[in-house]
Amino acid sequence: MTTRIPLVALAHGSRDPRSAATVHELVTVVRALRPGLDVRVAFLDLSAPRLGDVLTGLHNEGHREVVVAPLLLGRAYHAKVDVPGAVAETVTRLPRLSVRIADVLGPDPRLESAALRRLAAAGALPGDGKLGVVLAGAGSSHAPANAAVHQLAHRWSFGAGWAGVEAAFAASAQPDVPTAVERLKARGAQRIALASWFLAPGLLPDRVTTAALASGLDTVVAQPLGDDPEVAELVLHRYAEACAAERRNITTLVG
Repeated sequence: MTTRIPLVALAHGSRDPRSAATVHELVTVVRALRPGLDVRVAFLDLSAPRLGDVLTGLHNEGHREVVVAPLLLGRAYHAKVDVPGAVAETVTRLPRLSVRIADVLGPDPRLESAALRRLAAAGALPGDGKLGVVLAGAGSSHAPANAAVHQLAHRWSFGAGWAGVEAAFAASAQPDVPTAVERLKARGAQRIALASWFLAPGLLPDRVTTAALASGLDTVVAQPLGDDPEVAELVLHRYAEACAAERRNITTLVG
């Protein structure tokens, strides 16, 4: 049986083909977890298909309700401005289509679990007192988005048995990766592990990887969160929240 309200998994898009490929891999896992749910992929920019084209296609197929789930790790500019703007622009042309925007993916413990699994798969195991961990994210001019990464790094600092954990950012925020590495060296780190707070490969993940590998220490690099099953579960959770909120709104209006 097909679920009535389609889910559009919306990523930012990238000129790097690995990014779109990773998004499609994640959506394949989402579909496997929820057979019968109509799940589409869309991008804001730089990759195809674009959000407007996907929403128009759903409208033309007869759908009148859609949930757009942003594949974003935090509530920064893309979540606050780009996503609602792109949805609003399309809906003005499709007045019979009702689009509800789900919450962004983060923060959520499932993302943290996925990042730790990627880190362990790269060879960074708890209890290694000579290992310093850099938790690298994109960086944002929106301070709360950066604070979430700092908070996660601070939490990892306790109980893992590493020399230390430092947050770092690829752009728009400090510290950068070299600064984080120097702080870890001062705390006794002799090796470095780069933990990824990115959903998919691309320019910014490559930038922090290059910086980490230039540290002069033995370095292992974790893969982006990508198609981790808990990330897929989280996408479905955000979809369910959006559907439930829609039902509550309808109930209120009817009552």
